[in-house]
Amino acid sequence: MARQMVAALRLAGHRVELASRLRSLDLAGSPAAQAGIRARAEHEIADLSRRWAAAAPDLWFTYHLYHKAPDWIGPALARTFRLPYVVAEASHAPRRAHGPWAAGHDAAVAALRQARTVFHLTAADRPALAALIRAPTRLLALPPFLDLAAFPERDRGAARRALGARLGVPADGPWALTVAMMRAGAKQRSYEQLAAALGRLTDLDWRLLVAGDGPAGAAVRAAFRPLGDRVAFLGLVAEPDLAELYAASDLFLWPAVDEAYGMAFLEAAAMGVPAVAGRHGGVAEVVADGRTGLLVAPDDDDAFAAAVARLLADADLRLRLGAAACRIARAERGLAAAAERLEAGLRWARA
Repeated sequence: MARQMVAALRLAGHRVELASRLRSLDLAGSPAAQAGIRARAEHEIADLSRRWAAAAPDLWFTYHLYHKAPDWIGPALARTFRLPYVVAEASHAPRRAHGPWAAGHDAAVAALRQARTVFHLTAADRPALAALIRAPTRLLALPPFLDLAAFPERDRGAARRALGARLGVPADGPWALTVAMMRAGAKQRSYEQLAAALGRLTDLDWRLLVAGDGPAGAAVRAAFRPLGDRVAFLGLVAEPDLAELYAASDLFLWPAVDEAYGMAFLEAAAMGVPAVAGRHGGVAEVVADGRTGLLVAPDDDDAFAAAVARLLADADLRLRLGAAACRIARAERGLAAAAERLEAGLRWARA
């Protein structure tokens, strides 16, 4: 998403420079690690202040700050150089005001209060952010988006035949697709839930393609082992090749445990592939239940299996949902639409 932000800002006519590569993320909740990150941030602030002495930028734009990854750099530089400070995809968790991430929580709150404009990508984030940002004009919706040029529309039959021949996978019957990294935690739980749901559907005709790999790869493959050769693991797939996978598939499956929104759902939609997803976080921002796919209650394997079975049995429904997904994604979720929304917010920030 960060790369998409840069592309949309450039499309809107801005020159974008990456000011720092410092990672402020601390997943462990270690005060010592956070202190070290903050010390490195102070060095970055001093270095950037020297570099900008002759010519500073016009605006600071921070993407995705929250208590585990606060912005230790931007607010200070924005104050020093009197720059508009803008944030996209922030979240606010008041329950983290105490505990191992208290310092990060306080820094994130201070940054959000300083921001001239805050873009939220999901409706789920808005209520907590609104408690900090009282002026409605400062809190703006920016739905998830992607560069549609990377996902050109293709004939599904031709894509299926070509990919099936290359992978040695029979081209008959419905193909389902999953695209996700294999990491411990939420990703692994999603894979395990998907395997459990599909295990209830062995009497139906389907094949699953899995694009992704990672440190939890062995555990993920073990979860799917009872399904035999119905599941084809493709390993890591380069982004330019993902469009072919989507184009060849009939439906996209992902339980989306603790997912913020899921870019893969949007990629699938752009290629006309309906999704079955768990209703976690902001997934409803990219999968419209009954319109572009089917959403089920979180962590309900039976409900997930039932939704998959419904789409497997109804090719007309798959086509209707897929066509609507493609139409909406291409009309509303491309770089051009995002560039317009971003520019409107930046105009307000600079005013």
